[in-house]
Amino acid sequence: MKKIGLLGGSFNPAHGGHRAISLFAREALGLDEVWWLVSPGNPLKPAKGMAPLPTRLAHAQRIARRAPIRATAIERHLHTRYTIDTLRALCQRYPRHRFIWLMGADNLAQFGQWRDWRGIARQMPIAVIARPGYDDAARGSTAMSWLRRFVRSARQSADWTNWRPPALVLLRFRPDPRSATLLRQADPLWHREYEATCVRDPLTRRLIV
Repeated sequence: MKKIGLLGGSFNPAHGGHRAISLFAREALGLDEVWWLVSPGNPLKPAKGMAPLPTRLAHAQRIARRAPIRATAIERHLHTRYTIDTLRALCQRYPRHRFIWLMGADNLAQFGQWRDWRGIARQMPIAVIARPGYDDAARGSTAMSWLRRFVRSARQSADWTNWRPPALVLLRFRPDPRSATLLRQADPLWHREYEATCVRDPLTRRLIV
């Protein structure tokens, strides 16, 4: 049995903040690996300004190198668009793995807008990692009002494989101000060096073009 943390997102672009919270979550939760699910297209984000999937995946793999992190575009192979469908497909595809969903507090703040978010919570445990400026909105969100009864102590986080979902743990992490939005503002053409890249997915072994 491998213990895998799943961190989804557009990764437009991936950056050191993604790497830092992934390594922190790995340590706190006793994970073997963290998988970055680089989304073909986030239903809650506009397509305008979104770099092509091969570009985002290639850059994510560069940021994740020499770490127990796999950047994958497996959602394209699974033909899933929504997180609930992806998680169900992954659990079916990898029955010997144990998965925990990782999200920042910024995502928890709008988790109630996700398709079948209660189903996501029932599918696997969730670990929420603090993000500066979002904690109050996350704790006061519609989703958190329902999830609050399922919160587990951070002191028990290493035992998450024994939890029965729904189960939520709030992990405190030193503030990290880095964000993909700020990086795009600083360098709108960050993706140019990857435009001719043909990248292989580490899970499906298929080329992403």
